Amino acid sequence: MTILNGLKILDFSSLLPGPLATMMFADLGADVIHVESERRVDLMRIMPPYDEDRESFIHQHLNRSKRSITLNLKLPEAAEIVKKLILDYDIIVEGFRPGVMKRLGIDYETLKQVNPRIIYCAITGYGQTGPYATRPGHDNNYLSIAGVLDHSRQKNKKPVAMGIQIADMAGGTLHAAVGVLAAALHREKTGEGKFIDVSMTDAIFTMNALYGSQFFGSGQAPQPEEEILNGGTFYDYYKTKDGRYFSVGSLEPQFRKLLCVALDIPELIDSKFTDSSYTQLRFKEAVCDAFSSKTFDEWLEIFNDDFHGCVEPVLTFDEACEHPQLQARNMVVEVPKPDGSTQRQIGTALKFDGVEPNYQFVGAKMGAHTEEILAEYGYSAEKISLLRANDILK
Repeated sequence: MTILNGLKILDFSSLLPGPLATMMFADLGADVIHVESERRVDLMRIMPPYDEDRESFIHQHLNRSKRSITLNLKLPEAAEIVKKLILDYDIIVEGFRPGVMKRLGIDYETLKQVNPRIIYCAITGYGQTGPYATRPGHDNNYLSIAGVLDHSRQKNKKPVAMGIQIADMAGGTLHAAVGVLAAALHREKTGEGKFIDVSMTDAIFTMNALYGSQFFGSGQAPQPEEEILNGGTFYDYYKTKDGRYFSVGSLEPQFRKLLCVALDIPELIDSKFTDSSYTQLRFKEAVCDAFSSKTFDEWLEIFNDDFHGCVEPVLTFDEACEHPQLQARNMVVEVPKPDGSTQRQIGTALKFDGVEPNYQFVGAKMGAHTEEILAEYGYSAEKISLLRANDILK
């Protein structure tokens, strides 16, 4: 028994935010059907590198444990198939621009006439309303509009291109997951479905929680490299003698003391992150000088498992995969492939007592389950052949 058994989701999304959200549901036991089309380019399917069957490893991760059906949604017959599916698969996740699903005849207002219990989650860059509703965008655009990037850079330097898609995942994926589960709880109590409007820009704007409250309370806008957590204090990253880095987050007095002892700068133990900017700069310079005096491996010996002062090495991804903490938490898992072998993937971060994640299979080939799914809904082999001949299953 997995935690989300009984939850049935029809996933029309592509790219990253929606597929990652529905993968989280599938990992927890939800039954997810991914609706795809040969006519629609999904970058996550075509982005290299590939396995021996030319399947993208990224796609195989994001779509694990999901069945795949191909439908040409531009044809009305495909909309009729969707209307049959939503009698059971009554949670929709989609990532089209506002208005697209309405043109296809499968928008929330239309589908709730078929099934009033439907939960419909639309993930977009800017939301369903407002002057930017139909404007295209990407992760760095949403971070820019939300006021995050300007105070997350060094002075006189451009914002850094992030290695992960913060707005897509923290903004789109996680807010969609919370929204769907909240709506499911509401439906359990009332029998009523809901439309969920997730704007990645809205979601990222709410993550200005610390500096936003500071601004609204005092009028003081956050500035680059001047705040507690953006480089204005010694809470920062420091280069070692051989060019690697360590993160230092020793803000509390007990952690700062441990840091100063480890770096052999005991004269700075009593300094605080609330001291003057001049004192902060002197402290930061002392920390920087100390780290530059030893190699990465030498500092690893000092900041070992017995050190509890909030200092950690900046690891490469392959090093992170082998880290004992992530290993102990089963964050690298083996997922079955159709040929009986397995593929290493990132595991779920959600842990429940007595419940194991549901890693059934890697992301399937496009349309791999089309006939299987249609047969479950009473379509004969002859009818399926006819639908395929008429380009509806493409």
